[in-house]
Amino acid sequence: METDSVFYSAATGLASNPLLDQLPSYQSLLYRRKPSAVGSARRRSQRNGSTSSGRGTGHRAEERATAPDTQRPVYELPINMAEKRRAREQRIEQCKDLKSWEQWRLSVRRSWKRFREETSEVLSTLELWRGDIHVIEGKFGTGILSYFSFLRFLVLLNFIIFLLMFSFVTLPIIIASHGLANITFPSQGGNCSDYPSSMRQGLVLFHQYIIDLLSGTGFLEQTYLFYGYYKVDTVQFLNITYKVPLAYLLVTFAYLFLSLIWIVKRSVAGFKQNLVQDEDRFQSFCNKIFAGWDFCITDENAAKLKRSSLLYELKTDLEEERIKQKIADRTRRDKCRIYLLRLVLNLFVVAVLAVCFYCIYRATIFSQEGQISQSKNFILDLIIEYLPSIVITLANFITPLMFDSIIQFEDYPPAFEIRFTLIRCVFMRLASIGVLLFSLWSKITSCQPDECLCGYNHQLYSCWESRVGQEMYKLMIFDFIIISAATVFVEFPRKLIVTHCNSGLAKWWGQQEFAIPQNVLEIVYGQTICWIGTYFCPLLPAISTLKYFIIFYVKKMSLMKNCRPATRPFRASSSNFFFLAVLLIGLAMAWVPVGVSIAQIRSSQACGPFANYAWSWWVLPEMVEMLPLGPRKFFYTISSEAFAVSFFVVTCLAMFYFIALAGAHKRVVKQLREQLEMEGRDKRFLIQKLSQAQVKLSLPQSRQPRDPFLSSGSVYSEAQRDHGGHNRSNSVLLEQPPPTSVTHA
Repeated sequence: METDSVFYSAATGLASNPLLDQLPSYQSLLYRRKPSAVGSARRRSQRNGSTSSGRGTGHRAEERATAPDTQRPVYELPINMAEKRRAREQRIEQCKDLKSWEQWRLSVRRSWKRFREETSEVLSTLELWRGDIHVIEGKFGTGILSYFSFLRFLVLLNFIIFLLMFSFVTLPIIIASHGLANITFPSQGGNCSDYPSSMRQGLVLFHQYIIDLLSGTGFLEQTYLFYGYYKVDTVQFLNITYKVPLAYLLVTFAYLFLSLIWIVKRSVAGFKQNLVQDEDRFQSFCNKIFAGWDFCITDENAAKLKRSSLLYELKTDLEEERIKQKIADRTRRDKCRIYLLRLVLNLFVVAVLAVCFYCIYRATIFSQEGQISQSKNFILDLIIEYLPSIVITLANFITPLMFDSIIQFEDYPPAFEIRFTLIRCVFMRLASIGVLLFSLWSKITSCQPDECLCGYNHQLYSCWESRVGQEMYKLMIFDFIIISAATVFVEFPRKLIVTHCNSGLAKWWGQQEFAIPQNVLEIVYGQTICWIGTYFCPLLPAISTLKYFIIFYVKKMSLMKNCRPATRPFRASSSNFFFLAVLLIGLAMAWVPVGVSIAQIRSSQACGPFANYAWSWWVLPEMVEMLPLGPRKFFYTISSEAFAVSFFVVTCLAMFYFIALAGAHKRVVKQLREQLEMEGRDKRFLIQKLSQAQVKLSLPQSRQPRDPFLSSGSVYSEAQRDHGGHNRSNSVLLEQPPPTSVTHA
């Protein structure tokens, strides 16, 4: 045994150590396992052996850490400048002992790493809104920063989707239309291929152009903006035949899968954090008090708001503890009462949602019927065109206010109140789009048997895909108008009233809060519209990119001039994961209508690239039949039921494995936290014993028992006197370690 151990046995160092036997961690281990005397001695010897071998293990770890291939950069080491200089000199000396080939590899690796760092720095300067986001972070902290970073992510995502659609679908047709390639159009025949022009004839009034611009009808319908204009089968570039229907379908799948992969990749870090997050309130209090401050804040008002938000979080945690205690003390009668009340309130919420959905359905039917027989009134025509969008917007405005009032009576913890209200709002916003599409599909597919020769209502919807694209276009435009109008006509006047009016009512009203969850729901709602509408309106991602680009500056101006941060804090650590989780829900919602349009509803035979196919997905088996024998058998194999069952089984096994792995990691994290708590108790115990020993040393020598060990500068521990039956050879000593010890501070 080495001489640098703090607690050791006077004789061999392997016998029973009375002081260490009193440690809370060891007593807890005895209580849990109830080991035999032999097992206990073996564990004590292993513990003492591990203490004595700590120096050797540290040397091995240090040798591994200082290996030239695996060492960390000097500037990343958590040491002071003098030690960093010494570490740098040691590494230079180590490099001199390497062979020339190893020195060359090390220099190439360092040069490549330096090149990557410099390249990343140059690219970071080209990052979109880098300076604006830093200003927002400095004034309002990382919570609001996460919203604007999320908005920037959606701008980049929509721009990539636009590049995919434009490069593989729109650009080949534009090139061919200028005589640079040959175009093959779908075959014409029958009444189903009639597509009457929507261009206005004769003298066209100015307000009719405005209606066409806002609703996507008229001259806009016969442009690259909508599905119906892409009535091209193949484009011949020299000896290359480009299949436009196949490209259209594959790009649709590509942008949906790209969105899924990108969102999942960004949400992995937040998911890991939430997976191992513990609900221990003591740890939560410590994190808020000792590590809750946001050092990015430089503005005085933002610092005051951050202080109030931390105070609010602590009050919220205490309120949750009070509610948990209240829940634990509930009688059976109280539980029946609260459960009955929640049941009634949830039935009321369902009734409210049903009324909203029915209103959306009736508004959509009325709007579709009103567009057939247009009046001469400009305002009335515009209201009829935008009636579904108006009803959806009103429902999205009224229902959150009702949900906030209802949740107060359900007696939930404050944190769960926020999450549950947001879940209801998300469901309302996304389900409203689904109800709108269901209403459209019911009109498209409803016709008499003798009139449904084309498989859909061709008389009213000769190109139903373009009609659905127009509805998505109107939702996108109306959403942008509402967001901009709310800033100009609601938030700005409210700021003027609060600033220049000294009445008590104005002061009580206060400035508009910049509520992060509600703002996130707005842009997620718009992004879901973009995902759905891209199939029917291929250039909709370009409009969405421009929309979010303008909204960034609108929201920035609103935050800087009109609004104040919300009193209810929204932490950046959990906000990014929440944003992406809601966005994943929107993406899953977008898959459903796109899949139904591709696989369930017959494609229009009068317009679009799939005019030659009964259903859009029929282009895939046709292309597989044209492949050579080997690839054809491969696609037949992966589309068979046997492969589907095998893939499902393997996926389930992989899922169960990762679930078990996540559970094991969570248990390890829990054990490590318990170990940290136990180590804290051990430290308190040892400090108490050391304090007692120091007090005994400070007493007069006449009152101390004469003992040769005391004269040599050592002192018996309290535990040695409690174990008076032990021999002098097994006494536990407190010794000052030598300067070379690893425990020397």
